[in-house]
Amino acid sequence: MSNAEIRAILNAHAKLPVAVDSLSDEASLFAAGMTSLASVEVILALEEKFGIEFPDRMMHRKTFCTISAIAAAVSDLKAAA
Repeated sequence: MSNAEIRAILNAHAKLPVAVDSLSDEASLFAAGMTSLASVEVILALEEKFGIEFPDRMMHRKTFCTISAIAAAVSDLKAAA
C-alpha cells in the first residue's frame, strides 16, 4: 500500500475540484472540496482495493481528512488482519 495507490483512488472517487497530485499528504481533503458523499465512495474503493473493512470506530472525518491519515488507517487495518 502506497500513497500513490491512495492518490489513484482519490483521483477516481473523491471528485475534487483540484488535482490530487497538487495536494500534500497533509492537506485537508475536505478543505480541498471532498464532500461527505464522495468520502463514502472513497471508503468503498479503499476497502475493495486493500481487502479491508473500516470498523465503526474509524468511521469519522478525521480518519479520511488527509492522505497521511488514510494511509495510517489502512496500514493499521492491514496489520491487524
